[in-house]
Amino acid sequence: MSAATAGIVCGLVYLLIYVTDNAFISWDCTTRPIVVAPLTGLLLGDPVTGIVMGASLEAIFMGISAIGGSIPSDALSGSIIAVAYVVLSGGDQQTMTTGLALATGIGAIMGPVNSLVRTLRGLLAPYWEKLAEQCRPGRFFAMNVLVIVLTTLPVAAVVGLGVGLGVDALQTALDACPTWVITGLSAGGAMMTAVGLGILLSMVWSGKLAVFFFVGFVLTQSLGLPSLGVAVIGAGLALFYFFVEKDALDTIRGRSAGAQTAEDEPAAMAPSNSDEDFFA
Repeated sequence: MSAATAGIVCGLVYLLIYVTDNAFISWDCTTRPIVVAPLTGLLLGDPVTGIVMGASLEAIFMGISAIGGSIPSDALSGSIIAVAYVVLSGGDQQTMTTGLALATGIGAIMGPVNSLVRTLRGLLAPYWEKLAEQCRPGRFFAMNVLVIVLTTLPVAAVVGLGVGLGVDALQTALDACPTWVITGLSAGGAMMTAVGLGILLSMVWSGKLAVFFFVGFVLTQSLGLPSLGVAVIGAGLALFYFFVEKDALDTIRGRSAGAQTAEDEPAAMAPSNSDEDFFA
């Protein structure tokens, strides 16, 4: 596939995913690398590279979240361009690690661009309020889709041009770089996964669950267990703890119900004075 064709495909992928996510389902999971990269790789003719890059890119961008409308890094454009670069450059291991390093830089550049687009879209808030007051949901939805498409087209064009015109130029620049620069980019790309997991752990770290982190590390690094095996063990432990806690809660509830019954029995079994009950 030529670079020009790949650029058109990547631009359409960006437009399709962004519009679908923001106009129809409003579910940010569709813009994640684990979804975007395999789809891009499939359309570019290399689904295996797309899947591998998707898993690695998801680990990098997993701890990056858009909070309060601020987009620190655009995983969508970064993933698309990185996968296109790897596929068009041959898809070897060194190219993949370089692509991972490039994805973070591309995402950091495109993040502010997306924030600007959302800000411009927010200027139409009075118009949306007017349509809501007039109770015109059909026009509200149609205009919303139209605005999202029109404001996304320039960004999608940038992504497409970046792939169609920039990948070959980028490859030429990388070929002209000294060996130590390529080695540094490869090392940086290899570390990006660890950085992404570190950001995620900083938000969800718990002393009670720390033991599982170290156990998983030993299973993979010392025993050579594959990730799927560790995932199965983790799922088994999670189910075990779930059922243990469920049984414990059922036991506590049973004891509480038994105690309440024992308290109510004396009052229920106490002899009643029929005359008092009759004249009450």
